[in-house]
Amino acid sequence: MHLTGRKKDSNIIKMDNEIREIMGKKKRQSERVSEPRKGIKKFILSYVLLTGLFCFLIAYRPIQNLVDLNGLYSGSVVFLTGKVLNFFGIPSICRGSIIQLPSIALDVKFGCSGLEAVMIYCIAVVAFPSPWKERIIGIVLGFVVIQAVNIIRIAGLAYAGIHYKQLFDYIHIYVAQGIMIAVSLGIFFIYLSYAKTAEKAIS
Repeated sequence: MHLTGRKKDSNIIKMDNEIREIMGKKKRQSERVSEPRKGIKKFILSYVLLTGLFCFLIAYRPIQNLVDLNGLYSGSVVFLTGKVLNFFGIPSICRGSIIQLPSIALDVKFGCSGLEAVMIYCIAVVAFPSPWKERIIGIVLGFVVIQAVNIIRIAGLAYAGIHYKQLFDYIHIYVAQGIMIAVSLGIFFIYLSYAKTAEKAIS
């Protein structure tokens, strides 16, 4: 009887260990499932908060009186676009956010300057969890590519405004703006691939 009792005790201990192991596996599985969800929620929350902060910085009047970020950005884009137009033999005069062409004037303001595309991309890079070295590299290289595409886009609009006036509104609203959003999202997906590759190399 004494030996049977010991056997029963060992069986109970064995069953208890098996139950604990099963529960531990289930817990680890639930943690692996919940981690990506937490990461997505954190990314969305960070993106929304940073977007709100960015919009506040460029729209709040007292800050605009000190540093007009949107005006400085638009002025730089207009200046560079004017240089490109002049290089290709299209005469242009740039004043502030205005590009004066032979038969049309373009007012490059927020919504047309490409700043919103830069905002979409840079905030997404900052919000995505990765080392700051990769984030800074991604922001700098992405900014350069987006700006190059943006200046070409505005120069193309100027050309369309001179030679294809009847199609200008269609190109401006449906083609040119969509290009910038598509480019910013495409570059962000390339950045995600780069960040994951860099993370694997470190690990």
